[in-house]
Amino acid sequence: MMAYVGYADIEERLGSANYIQLTDDTGAGNADLDKVSEAQLAAEGEVNSYLGRRYSVPIDLANHSDLSGLLKSITLDLIEFRLHSRRPPIPSDIRYKREAALTWLKGIASGQWVLPSTKEVNANAASGISGEAVGADRVMTSEELADL
Repeated sequence: MMAYVGYADIEERLGSANYIQLTDDTGAGNADLDKVSEAQLAAEGEVNSYLGRRYSVPIDLANHSDLSGLLKSITLDLIEFRLHSRRPPIPSDIRYKREAALTWLKGIASGQWVLPSTKEVNANAASGISGEAVGADRVMTSEELADL
């Protein structure tokens, strides 16, 4: 699976002290990479579950490098929330970023918004075939014809 973020990105977002504090359950003084990986995989899975409604996932960042910063930020917002939820209470700014990320993801999934890429992102083939009407607009609508 192609990752949107790496361990270094997560540590940079949280800061080294928080990175360790939020994942070190044994008091060893080191980050537990299993806990970090669990939060990362869950967050990326969540991102892909929304994006997958419309796009082929994971998004290939080699072909869509213009999306890497956006997907990295959204994924980090979700990872940060997941790791903080291990040590409540969750700060309000962390909860806000998660809610904003989910609002954006839901908008993408519903078709309200699109991924802002300079190249078209591959559609999810499992979505089936879709059609689009082309040609001139109707001259008369059904309602207008009913009045005749």
